Amino acid sequence: MTPAPVATKVARRQHDREIIALAVPAFGALVAEPLFVMADSAIVGHLGTAQLAGLGVASALLTTAVSVFVFLAYATTAAVARRVGAGDLQAAIRQGVDGIWLALLLGAAVIAVVLPTAPALVELFGASDTAAPYAITYLRISSLGIPAMLVVLASTGVLRGLQDTKTPLYVAVGGFVTNGVLNVALVYGAGLGIAGSAWGTVIAQCAMAAVYLYVVIRGARRHGASLRPDAAGIRACAQAGAPLLVRTLSLRAILMIATAVAARLGDADVAAHQIILSLWSLLAFALDAIAIAGQAIIGRYLGANDAQGARDVCRRMVQWGIASGVVLGVLVVLARPLFIPLFSSDSVVQDAALPALVVVAISQPICGIVYVLDGVLMGAGDGRYLAWAMLATLAAFAPVALLVPTFGGGLTAVWAAMTLMMAVRMATLWLRTRSGHWIVTGATR
Repeated sequence: MTPAPVATKVARRQHDREIIALAVPAFGALVAEPLFVMADSAIVGHLGTAQLAGLGVASALLTTAVSVFVFLAYATTAAVARRVGAGDLQAAIRQGVDGIWLALLLGAAVIAVVLPTAPALVELFGASDTAAPYAITYLRISSLGIPAMLVVLASTGVLRGLQDTKTPLYVAVGGFVTNGVLNVALVYGAGLGIAGSAWGTVIAQCAMAAVYLYVVIRGARRHGASLRPDAAGIRACAQAGAPLLVRTLSLRAILMIATAVAARLGDADVAAHQIILSLWSLLAFALDAIAIAGQAIIGRYLGANDAQGARDVCRRMVQWGIASGVVLGVLVVLARPLFIPLFSSDSVVQDAALPALVVVAISQPICGIVYVLDGVLMGAGDGRYLAWAMLATLAAFAPVALLVPTFGGGLTAVWAAMTLMMAVRMATLWLRTRSGHWIVTGATR
């Protein structure tokens, strides 16, 4: 008989291998996504300030439209992973196909809304008279790629559920390279200006979706899964995703409130806030990679009726989240004198950002726990609790943040409120995982 401590170490190493194998490629794919916007900005920026401003407004609208439907990836990952754990690959892929059909329907609906309302949306975001025409052009063309992007989200969820995060990494890198080449060729070579950038991005997005569809269709044929749309299956995917949509909208509201409060503090504070928010988002990608691994692994264990295995890997991932948060926090403290000057040489902006970055650094271990437990509960299909928990977090955060201009503290107080928000999330998620109510085994929840 293997001694208990030795068996524990063996199990821990197995969990570590699983986490690393899924999290590292997932991190690469996550980082590749924002590089699309960065590449477009670098290329369009040389056309002129008005064009770059128009791109900024349109990109903000498009990013919001796509991020709202991120549940297509999250809900699909959990559902597919459960069926993988239960040993039913045919049902797993069928579940993913339903998610892809839902993505196509939602994408078509978004296009139907965006095309006629593009001028009004651009005006709502406060684009200047010189930037607005470019923003409208980019928004209308790029909206044609939204169905492809939603298919990418759903297909990514399928592959993650199948315990494959390497293919999404390869597709993301290939899409980024294709996007860059097409943008240069169409913007400058063909002389299409900002329209060329939009068309290049749309083509790259469609190519990514085509690769994913090829992989999914090949898997469906191998395992005898139907590719036809199934109304009941599509409806089930939508119902599973609805609570995660509420969660995502609540989180977007929190970020919008934080930015609005920073804007009321003055130009220097909102400029510093944008710098910190960009870093915070980058750190979130690193921690979210572990959460993605958690979604896939937890779903598989629960599908295989291994409740104890789910508990053990949850505990190990929390340790990973804490350790990663500590490392990232230390890196933020060490790098902050070098990081801020990359974005602004204004001493007032730098003075506002430096103390706030210390707060961000301190909060990283909390963030590590939050992202991991968020992924665990998503993998368990516990979307309804996540929705209510995020609404409660929004209710706790909003009054505190809105009082910052009244009581003072500047940008540091805004990010202290953001840290409080993450602490509330950690408490709600910890209470749920400790209760064990999230552990529902079987091929379906």
